[in-house]
Amino acid sequence: MKFFKLVVFILVVTVSGSAFPQTTLKYAYRDYWYTGVSVNQWQVEADPTGTNAHDVTGLVSTDQTKDWDIIVKNFNWVVAENCMKCEVIHPEEGVYDFTLADQFVDKAKAAGLKVLGHCLIWHSQCAPWFHYDKQGKLVSKEVLKKRIREHIYTIVHHFRGRIDAWDVVNEAFEDDGTPRKSLFYDIMGTDYIPLAFQYAHEADPNAQLYYNDFSMNKAAKVEGVCRFFSPLISQGLPITAIGMQGHLILENNHYVEQYEHAINTIASTGVPTFFSELDLSVLPNPFGFSGANISDIFAYRPEMDPYKNGLSKELEKQVEDFWVSFYKMLLRHHKDILRVNFWCLNDANSWRNDFPIKGRTDYATLFDRQNRPKPFIKKLIELVK
Repeated sequence: MKFFKLVVFILVVTVSGSAFPQTTLKYAYRDYWYTGVSVNQWQVEADPTGTNAHDVTGLVSTDQTKDWDIIVKNFNWVVAENCMKCEVIHPEEGVYDFTLADQFVDKAKAAGLKVLGHCLIWHSQCAPWFHYDKQGKLVSKEVLKKRIREHIYTIVHHFRGRIDAWDVVNEAFEDDGTPRKSLFYDIMGTDYIPLAFQYAHEADPNAQLYYNDFSMNKAAKVEGVCRFFSPLISQGLPITAIGMQGHLILENNHYVEQYEHAINTIASTGVPTFFSELDLSVLPNPFGFSGANISDIFAYRPEMDPYKNGLSKELEKQVEDFWVSFYKMLLRHHKDILRVNFWCLNDANSWRNDFPIKGRTDYATLFDRQNRPKPFIKKLIELVK
């Protein structure tokens, strides 16, 4: 009888253990942070005909019906790539189009996923009308303030209770840590930043609110951002975390120590951090380019596109070694990290194929062009297994 009970116990443990998706990062790291990914509208629509397929270099198939199941299995947070940006959701003054955003949010919530709204205030992909009057002149500070409030109130109210967090302000600083000289800044100085957080909090007091930026591995930038936010946080600014995008390039071998400094710097302000847009390009980097300013585009040259037919075993090992060392660093600081979010599900959908040089073949994501998880994921899981 004791032997029978032991066999039953072993079977129960084995079966119940196998019921968990132990081969996924979201399960392996569930006690450390959330794991997220960006989602494009074609993955939401899941149209097998690919009638409205997007133009991405290296796209294997316009049928993205299988992507959603992979997203739900492997991630617990999702963020829309484009359908919540101002030019899409608020294309004209007084005109809002929530069609695509509602499809995304409804599908995500039905699957039990948490949703990050991206993004409320950003100088790029902002609708052209936002800063100008009918005569084509820049509006006054008071007019822009009113427009920002109305924009944020309308959008956040629309999704109140369905969206768990918002990127409230995106990319408001230069790489040297000074405020970006955007049209928002030209009209309002830096006043628009705390006001945006105030309005978002008023519109949904339960939502988490983030600041988000690229090149946060650069000491001058992260220190400049934190110098700006630290006194505001002390004064009660309703900000949950300061996010770091993390569009990485393999040839940079200083990311581990750079981001370790960044995590510590952000933690010193009294709020945690998160990675919002992680990917890793293996391609040559033109002119030492860094960051994610989408207006920076370089001309195609064959020597800048050397991996059309795949990566060598040596290069794959370099990618694996990088992610293992990077995750080891993250684990050391897991108490200060809310979420690790990757940008684009698979290599076929990755924006890195076309940025900053259109037409290249990159390998920047967790899944290959056939939606197969890359072998290094297993190595990351083994770190906490």
